[in-house]
Amino acid sequence: MYIDRIPNRNSPPAVLVRESYREDGKVKKRTVANLTGLPEDCIAAVAAILEGHALVPAGVGFETTRTTPHGHVDALLTTLRRIGLDDMIASKPCRERSIIMALIVERILHSSSKLAATRLWHTTTLAEELDLAGVGANDVYAAMDWLVARQERIEKKLAGRHLGEGSALYYDLSSSYYEGQHCPLAQYGYSRDGKRGLPIIEYGVMTDRCGRPLAISVYEGGTSDSETVADQLEQVRTQFGLQRVVFVGDRGMLTELQIETVKNHPGLGWVSALRATAIQKLAQSGALQMSLFDQRNLAEITTPEYPGERLVACYNPILADDRKKSRAELLAATEKDLEQLRRRVARRTKKIMTAAEIGVSAGARIKRYKMGKHFSLQIGAGTFAWTRKQASIDKEAALDGIYVIRTSEPAKHLSAADAVRAYKGLAETERVFRGMKGVANHVRPIFHRRDPRVRAHLFISMLAYYLEWHLRDALTPLLFDDEARREVNAVRDPVAPAQPSPAARRKKVARQTSDGLPVHSLQTLLKELGTICRNVHVFHIKNETLCVRNHTTLTPLQAEVYRRLGCRQ
Repeated sequence: MYIDRIPNRNSPPAVLVRESYREDGKVKKRTVANLTGLPEDCIAAVAAILEGHALVPAGVGFETTRTTPHGHVDALLTTLRRIGLDDMIASKPCRERSIIMALIVERILHSSSKLAATRLWHTTTLAEELDLAGVGANDVYAAMDWLVARQERIEKKLAGRHLGEGSALYYDLSSSYYEGQHCPLAQYGYSRDGKRGLPIIEYGVMTDRCGRPLAISVYEGGTSDSETVADQLEQVRTQFGLQRVVFVGDRGMLTELQIETVKNHPGLGWVSALRATAIQKLAQSGALQMSLFDQRNLAEITTPEYPGERLVACYNPILADDRKKSRAELLAATEKDLEQLRRRVARRTKKIMTAAEIGVSAGARIKRYKMGKHFSLQIGAGTFAWTRKQASIDKEAALDGIYVIRTSEPAKHLSAADAVRAYKGLAETERVFRGMKGVANHVRPIFHRRDPRVRAHLFISMLAYYLEWHLRDALTPLLFDDEARREVNAVRDPVAPAQPSPAARRKKVARQTSDGLPVHSLQTLLKELGTICRNVHVFHIKNETLCVRNHTTLTPLQAEVYRRLGCRQ
């Protein structure tokens, strides 16, 4: 017997239980029962019985023994293998490579300590996918030591993939505070993350023009930006094997002294910018005038003070208005602080404040907003007053919105507009630091005591951001990121503020893609993928036990992510 569904024109189909039999050599069938009026689950139960399946009450003989988040792990591991990062770490599979791959993925998923990572990767399918059963903290530390020994080879492979002769190479330095007192790299210095009273560790990252991190160097806390340039130049020559690159660094990195160092390396070009004091000197000498910007917002100038260099002066009126507004607010805030001090001095009639006491307090107040150069202070025993230096304010305001790019590259290799674009490309390097220290890949705080472990920790963070870069690149249409940003930046006015493309504006307003899928940040999209689980079901039938594994059915958004990343459903 079997279930037969008979179409019934404008009415629901008839559901019949039928039996087939043979008569006079012909196969015939007859209706045994009409099930049309029964609910679908009852009809399905009858069909199962007719097919020979044994039925048990709901919940009896069936259990789900484990449900493990899998989708985000699948997305990251698939991307890691697709971009060949596993082969760059080690050409042949080994236990150390699997542990490092797991740590890279964990930096993006949870960004925890190494001990916590050995616990957390069992809460997803990561441990199962990479066969990490029995791996403990000591195994992780051994793998980190193994990785540090391979760091130069890995960085050389990255540079070989993304750099060529004549490529632009971007470099910047950042720092992270250190928790502890036993690491020789941790020294007191300027903390870029605002943690006062804690030692810091410096690290510099080199990237290509698109912002892909290629190498990371670790320095003692307190090392200045410019002190690290010579190391990076040597790395480019010896480790990367490149004779011709254009080194791009900010004005604090490529100081006059460091530019002289770069000049001693034939074949290495550079792009940087002038400091405000140097721009003022150009204006005083007459080499820089506002009339240069009557027709265009950039102009190339020459001056004997910078022989063999090209200077590209840029004027941005929006930046000028912003600086004017900021200066006015900072001056007002400084005056408010100084007025509080004046009232305090005036109230002290019985025990008059000394000039030294007033000077210490006034110095701290004018340094708070860095407006001391625009104020003249009159300090005496029990007296305090101040006046604005209007000439100084006007002199600074005259150069609002102006900045000057300097480069060694001739015009045939790098146009004036491309020189400005190259310098603004440092923003991509800043994205690396934000990614490494932000939500996705925390570098700080650093707890490792040994020098090699700190270097390994930072190198793993860099590789995690490299993986994240490629993940973002593949999923840009589903993220709030502007998918046309690089193409637009390559041809837009280099001085004018960057504007999102029309497609990016529509995506951000509608919060949907052109296909009607919801737009996410990378973090929320990974959480969405984490709802794809690997399930283990156990069926107890008579005296037999059947184990079945399956994955959660994909939503349309998850299916699109899998399609873009090349994951198998």
